[in-house]
Amino acid sequence: MAKFDKLAVLARMGAAPVVPVFYHKDVATACAVVKACYDGGVRAFEFTNRGDFAHEVFAEVVKFAANECPDMAVGVGSVVEPGTASLYMQLGACFVVGPLFNPEVSRVCNRRGVPYTPGCGSVSEVGAAQESGCDLCKVFPGDVLGPKFIKGLLAPMPWSRLMVTGGVEPTQDNLKAWFSAGVYCVGMGSKLFPADRVAAGDWDYITDKCREAIAVALSHRK
Repeated sequence: MAKFDKLAVLARMGAAPVVPVFYHKDVATACAVVKACYDGGVRAFEFTNRGDFAHEVFAEVVKFAANECPDMAVGVGSVVEPGTASLYMQLGACFVVGPLFNPEVSRVCNRRGVPYTPGCGSVSEVGAAQESGCDLCKVFPGDVLGPKFIKGLLAPMPWSRLMVTGGVEPTQDNLKAWFSAGVYCVGMGSKLFPADRVAAGDWDYITDKCREAIAVALSHRK
């Protein structure tokens, strides 16, 4: 059962518009990263469904966050079919993100009031996703489509809430480009979690990067 409803999740993504995208097979490491992000102001965290037994790690992360990061909405990413979405929702996913749009995932998420953010690479895909009940669509891959795609889409469809993932970096220039174009929030993975920092357990680095990225994002939001 999701800890937060759809409106609460979207509000968290909007208030702190940097959504970390992360996976690690080790539960302790995953939990430490979640806490580091929380301390940096993050309020929505996407745990990607990528490794073997990823759902088991996710279950422990959700339990950890409930106690140590009480205001954090934990969701799941890299979901491409409804069975996987249902599994993670049963484990407490507050939102579901995918690299593509699958209307069957919309169906199971809508049934439980859990926001589904599908990956879209065209204006038509965003429109189809919105018709199926997706309040927030992911523009993916962002580094291919670019900020001009965001501006071009929002001109005729200004009601659209867009999250961009892929090619997002925790730098002034990169975040300014996306938020000036009109994105609602961004998903950020490897650039926020350098492998050497994670391996060294440098959680203060991650906390500081999250805090800086959120501040920059908010300063350039339209």
